[in-house]
Amino acid sequence: MADSRTVAPPNDDVVIDKATSSWSDLWKKEDYWAIWIAFGLLALGCLIFLNNKPEGLNEKIAQANAVMEAEAARAPFKTLEYYAAQDIKGGLKGTNEPIAKTISKYTAKPKGWSSNPLDGLFLSQEAADAKSAKAKPAYEQAKAATVAAKADAQMAQQAAVATNFQDESLNQDAKEKISAWRKAKAKESSAKSKASVKSYNVLYTLPLLMVFIGLVFTLGIKFMGKDAAGFLKGFVFVFAIAALSYLLANQSTMKQYGVEYAVWAIAIGMLISNTVGTPNWVKPALETEFYIKAGLVLLGAGVLFNKIVAIGIPGLFVAWVVTPIVLIGTYIFGQKVLKMPSKTLNMVISADMSVCGTSAAIATAAACRAKKEELTLSIGLSLVFTAIMMVALPAVIKATGMPFILGGAWMGGTIDATGAVAAAGAFLSQEALYVAATIKMIQNVLIGVTAFGVAVYWCYKVDCVPGQKVSAWEIWHRFPKFVLGFLAASVTFSTIYGSLGTDTAFSIIDHGVLRGFSSHFQGWFFCLAFVSIGLATNFRELSHYFKGGKPVILYVCGQSFNLVLTLIMAYVMFYVVFPDITAKI
Repeated sequence: MADSRTVAPPNDDVVIDKATSSWSDLWKKEDYWAIWIAFGLLALGCLIFLNNKPEGLNEKIAQANAVMEAEAARAPFKTLEYYAAQDIKGGLKGTNEPIAKTISKYTAKPKGWSSNPLDGLFLSQEAADAKSAKAKPAYEQAKAATVAAKADAQMAQQAAVATNFQDESLNQDAKEKISAWRKAKAKESSAKSKASVKSYNVLYTLPLLMVFIGLVFTLGIKFMGKDAAGFLKGFVFVFAIAALSYLLANQSTMKQYGVEYAVWAIAIGMLISNTVGTPNWVKPALETEFYIKAGLVLLGAGVLFNKIVAIGIPGLFVAWVVTPIVLIGTYIFGQKVLKMPSKTLNMVISADMSVCGTSAAIATAAACRAKKEELTLSIGLSLVFTAIMMVALPAVIKATGMPFILGGAWMGGTIDATGAVAAAGAFLSQEALYVAATIKMIQNVLIGVTAFGVAVYWCYKVDCVPGQKVSAWEIWHRFPKFVLGFLAASVTFSTIYGSLGTDTAFSIIDHGVLRGFSSHFQGWFFCLAFVSIGLATNFRELSHYFKGGKPVILYVCGQSFNLVLTLIMAYVMFYVVFPDITAKI
């Protein structure tokens, strides 16, 4: 039965105070400053890349498209000429321009290394030449294999052409030989990059990047009335740990097993906070939510509508139908079966596991006002299981002979972190990578929807006060405003993408503003947040949350449900209901 109890309406003075507070929030509140910082960087990225387009971009795109259209009409498969034109178009990337390479240099993270950590920070020209020389034989071998594979593909294609593509067996043989050439070409490209090692020195670029990012956030800290000088002082320490985390994550063995920077950032931070203790002068810089909120708004710019619709209705069903079912089901399971004492912990774990990992956890924690220890616990569980699933799922897919497109959809809907999804998809094939990454992108849209839904639910059902009705103002007050920035970034860049056209936008926006600029800062912001989480967390504060192992049980059971339901939905959508869409991927 609905609650009929009411309270007196607020007087005019209160309404005026709320309105005034709402306007001042625009330059005094963390959520809004996260939006201003992210949009400032995105605007700068647009200014740079829109004014530094690849030479002859539109003409080369038009020529490539004309060839591709003609070849698509001529042959029942993608011909050598089709792929040659596609490669020309695909090579028109803003990230290949000189200014993009300069940006990449000054926003660079520590590089890969095997046994000597200094190799991740500095590589002389002499050492670079030695590495290139060592990798050159493998490159020459891969290059020769590509030449041979292309010759086979040309013969097979000519045989198919001779019958005017009427012989299906010859068509299939040509298709397989061309596919083999593409794989050989990809291996050649990888070998070429290893044989083209360039010198680097991040020992001098990292301090410059630290100063830039530090000043950007200090501006917001100052306007919010916090200790700007204290923040800057502590930021040096936080940034140093972030850089160390990237360095350790780029060690060859760690990369192989998927131990990413987030794990190192939290682990190093916790090691410090639970042994010698986090120094007091560092604590003003532990702005966990400020860092990650700015990073999430930047993430929103990469959630592009054209990519969402590109994979069609099957992807929407996998991402937008399964996810809320798993989220709600896991939360109910935690409350009714496990009887978890903390509803906020229950909700944050459920959102983290079902939606998209740490990003959803942060947004949901803000909406239901979870404790920082609960958020830390949820993120920790996510990182551990993400590393496991990133390795295990591709192995299971290969061992069972599962179609790679189905496997990609399965991984995209279940592995939490976007980066881990891409890495796992790459283990299988380009098609699996495309499907997995696209479904994860579609799922990312639900960050805002989930945050809003949780805010409303918590206002009406969890934190409701007897004798009062929940006002729209209370829901607005609880709703994490940075989510609006996430959605605004998505809408804005989707609109820009559409206005430029897919091919031009691929070069300037996707492989320019986003991958050539904002993604660099997004990664650093997230890393700073994870370091702050570790430095602010005490094991004693976390221990009672593990009582009875309920958080782990909740995550394992919820993820098991997620794995089963996602696999079923992916199979039904991609292979039963819409097999024609699958055939075109």
